[in-house]
Amino acid sequence: MTRQRVRLGDLSVGFVHSLSSALLQRQIDPHPLLEGYGLDLARLSEPHARLSIPRYMRLGHAAIQLTGEPSLGLEMGRLRKSGHMGLVGVTSAQAPTVREAARTLIRFEPLYATNYRGASSFLEDAHGAWLRFYSISPYNSYNRFVVDTVLASWITQLSAIAAQPLYPATVQIEFDRPEYAPCYETVFERAPEFGAEHNQLRLNQATLALRNPEHCPGTWRQLLELCEAELQQRTRTHRLSERVTQLLGPLLKGQEPDLTQIAAKLQLPPWTLRRKLTEEGTSYRTILNDTRRDLATAYIRDTELAFGEIAWLLGFSSAEAFQRAFKRWNHSTPGDYRRAQRRVD
Repeated sequence: MTRQRVRLGDLSVGFVHSLSSALLQRQIDPHPLLEGYGLDLARLSEPHARLSIPRYMRLGHAAIQLTGEPSLGLEMGRLRKSGHMGLVGVTSAQAPTVREAARTLIRFEPLYATNYRGASSFLEDAHGAWLRFYSISPYNSYNRFVVDTVLASWITQLSAIAAQPLYPATVQIEFDRPEYAPCYETVFERAPEFGAEHNQLRLNQATLALRNPEHCPGTWRQLLELCEAELQQRTRTHRLSERVTQLLGPLLKGQEPDLTQIAAKLQLPPWTLRRKLTEEGTSYRTILNDTRRDLATAYIRDTELAFGEIAWLLGFSSAEAFQRAFKRWNHSTPGDYRRAQRRVD
């Protein structure tokens, strides 16, 4: 059976445009930096071109070093345009209300960004809604800017929908208060709650209900149909083993999920799941090991995470257990593998 390797995730190259704009505002030519990452004009013009999340994190980190501005992600978010998110961005710009625009941005997120470990969510209640963004953690200088960019871009894009500035009732961010914390108030008109359980914005019902003066019902419906069709095409899976792999990512953090947990999410009896996987020529343990191996390789190669952090992200009981498993998979220690990859790069 041919197995597709697990990757940390990817996103549309359209995300790069706001980074370019942020550099240009500082009279810095972005082209040398972008071309160093294989992002020339031809690549940026491809309609379905994607950039891996680790590569985007390294690109953003390089831009921050180039400018000396650790809050660059907030500026990138404020400079993001609806077109930078492709079909989904254009569709959200035609939504009738801020609520429907937010739902569109989050429901169709896989069309412009996918993260194997989790996804964004729109959680509404009687008093408002949380717009929640999932990011790879633990945090460092390579990925804090991603959270900043997304949360700032949501407010920027929804303000454009309402044709007036919008400000969240609450801003919560998972990582600890950074040195540039005062910069958040220029975007959100309030200080975030750092060290929170999630990265999220709270919008009240009055804000969610604001109308879009540019809304055209027929155009909105047609664009929604296009998004639905593309989402169905992108997320279609044909094998049960693929669905198991998709479910494992968000559950691995800090634990080793067992077959019973996965079976419950698939609404199957455990013995049925075991039998069906056997019919596909695999087993739950094989899928778990393959998934961990692929993710371990990607984390070590593409991030700066410490090995203890990677062990926790992959649900190992200790860093030592992770190192033993990695050496069994790759005939190399994590440290030797990372050093070898750096030499290749």
